[in-house]
Amino acid sequence: MSRVPRRLARYLFYSTNPERSGVTRWDVTELLIVVFAFLCYFLVRGAVVDRTADAIHHARWIIDLQINLGVFVEPAFQRWVLDYDLLGRALNFIYFWLDFPLIAVVGMVLFWKRRRAYTLTRDAMLISGGMALVLYWAYPVAPPRFLPEWGFVDTLEVYDNLSYQAQSMQPFVNPFAAVPSLHVGWSLLLAAGVFVSTRNLILRLAAIAVFVLQSISVVGTGNHYIFDGVVGLVVCAVALGAAVWLQRRGYPALGAVLARRAGLRRPAEQSRAEPRPAPARSARTGRPTTA
Repeated sequence: MSRVPRRLARYLFYSTNPERSGVTRWDVTELLIVVFAFLCYFLVRGAVVDRTADAIHHARWIIDLQINLGVFVEPAFQRWVLDYDLLGRALNFIYFWLDFPLIAVVGMVLFWKRRRAYTLTRDAMLISGGMALVLYWAYPVAPPRFLPEWGFVDTLEVYDNLSYQAQSMQPFVNPFAAVPSLHVGWSLLLAAGVFVSTRNLILRLAAIAVFVLQSISVVGTGNHYIFDGVVGLVVCAVALGAAVWLQRRGYPALGAVLARRAGLRRPAEQSRAEPRPAPARSARTGRPTTA
């Protein structure tokens, strides 16, 4: 810790204070680091695997599992979606725009207004992203749109002429990253961040609606199986638990270490450490007087 520059130690100390607000130059640096981390996530995910045979085999195993469980409803659901152009376009909009673009907007608002909720959501998303990268590498799965024998189509390409296989998208996209579905998992984490940040009923209902609609859109657009969404929820629930631990124990412990390095105290700690004035005493009895 002796090598940590004093200014950086000061920033890290205050950054672990969940009550902080406003923006400093170190906060701008943090934002840039977070943006870089997510960019690295997409780049690494796009380069993780190229194992088509394994991905198709795993996808068929998932289909067999869902058939045995009686929950393989994806073909029937997408056929129903394809009967209504407006519904297909709406699900495309939800799948694309209510994922990372919405996460970025909400993240900026939380960063400025509700730093505790921002930190919790940021940590949970980064942890779940790291876990997902391991699963993408270990267990590649082709999404439904790669299995036309079941009648699946890519609605993004059909309605909006947007293909994840396009040359411009390839550096950021792993076509076999179906399990886990972070579209579903991250919409859950986004809802958790909103619930932590506000008691406004409308905002909370909106967060729940995004989660439900995103869970529907991943199936309706032919990008995920139900199995993918369930695994995504498990991964993100574990990541959220780790993020909560960091909030309650990890960051306070780190803050104590950094406080010793930077010679700082938080306001609450400082007020506890300051000596309290002696109570006034009665001139007649010598006992403390009460207000």
